[in-house]
Amino acid sequence: MKQFLFICALVLFSACEKDETPYDYSTENEVEIQTYLSENNLVSKKSGSGLHYILHEQGKGAVPLDTDRVMVAYKGYYTDGTVFEENKEGISISLNHLIKGWQEGLSFMREGAKATLIIPAHLAYGDNNQGGIPAGSVLIFDIELIYVNYTTQNDLEIQEYLDENNLTAVKAYSGLYYSIDKQGSGAQPADSDKVTVTYKGYYSDDKTFDESSKAVPFYLDNVIKGFAESLTYLNEGGSGTFYIPAHLAYGNQGYGNIPGGAVLIFDIELISVN
Repeated sequence: MKQFLFICALVLFSACEKDETPYDYSTENEVEIQTYLSENNLVSKKSGSGLHYILHEQGKGAVPLDTDRVMVAYKGYYTDGTVFEENKEGISISLNHLIKGWQEGLSFMREGAKATLIIPAHLAYGDNNQGGIPAGSVLIFDIELIYVNYTTQNDLEIQEYLDENNLTAVKAYSGLYYSIDKQGSGAQPADSDKVTVTYKGYYSDDKTFDESSKAVPFYLDNVIKGFAESLTYLNEGGSGTFYIPAHLAYGNQGYGNIPGGAVLIFDIELISVN
């Protein structure tokens, strides 16, 4: 229960409205942080906001920004070493749902990085008691930034699906994977061409989320990027299977019944172009 409460606090935190002016713990927190650093022979960098951070290992991937989604493993503890939260497996969460200290700290990291964030209260929960965390607390987090958005996670999911089903596919520069069953011999669609297709859409667990009962006409510029790109690998009369990562589909937010971050798989037959 403690873990669940803290995650909820981390995600849903908003400052409680008070009649009085919130107490500023900045001075006390800075003294506490400097003492902690000295006693543990640590050297940190301090940002203009008052955040202290120690970058142990910089990653090579993307830097999270704004509303990006991140997967992180972490341990949270106080300056006396008491652990109040830990998640070794990692959680996936939108950056703008995190406390300010996390948002800023992650902006200094790339995908794959490991760091320690030492967060004063004004970048965490201020003078509020929150989920068992006392008002004015300095929070320390050891963080591993596993993924930014779903790009890496989706790629692994697609590769695992292919391996488990003894399938092969070509990976395009965009991150789309495709396997051509029949190339076709007619026209090849491009740009905003009108096409007619039959298709079946399903997830990597093979659950179908959409399927055409008859041929469907549409313009390429009216569908998700991954679907439009998929059809450019076919000629009229061709068919294939296409594995579309979230950044070429519905991204972090999802759409309708399709969840955010979902890999979409489509079996497509291109019946006609224009």
